[in-house]
Amino acid sequence: MTTAATAPAVNPVLRVAPAAPAEAAAYFRASLVFHADVSDVAAALSADGDPGFVLLDSRSTASWDQGHVPGAVHLPTALIPEQAEQLLDKSVPVVTYCWGPGCNGATRAALALAELGYQVKEMLGGFEYWVREGFAFETWEGREQRDADALTAPVDAEDCGC
Repeated sequence: MTTAATAPAVNPVLRVAPAAPAEAAAYFRASLVFHADVSDVAAALSADGDPGFVLLDSRSTASWDQGHVPGAVHLPTALIPEQAEQLLDKSVPVVTYCWGPGCNGATRAALALAELGYQVKEMLGGFEYWVREGFAFETWEGREQRDADALTAPVDAEDCGC
């Protein structure tokens, strides 16, 4: 007979059991409805033709000047209620970004846009991962590009295989 004192310890990963497969599928499908990753956004923007969405930088003007994704629309979160309709078409999905994973500015911008009736996704990783994955960006001084960080993107391949 196994007692509490002799029962095998459950590791921290499995202390809470994984969700049932159907629940997990619903959760991960929902996540993809709300999020896009940097490399997918970059691929869509670099392809010929209209990517089918507008990329929106929700940071301050000082942050925008420090660096932003080429072709992005600049609309700080605080200005969304009064300026979104002048800059964005409600029939075109919007993908928001801010600094990076430690910032929820893109989430706040996405919420503000959704509340105004826009279809919206958030770009995971934000501007930080755009730069770390080696994509070109613009600053107030011009265009720049850094080498890809081997911890965030494949260095010698175009596709990470995700």
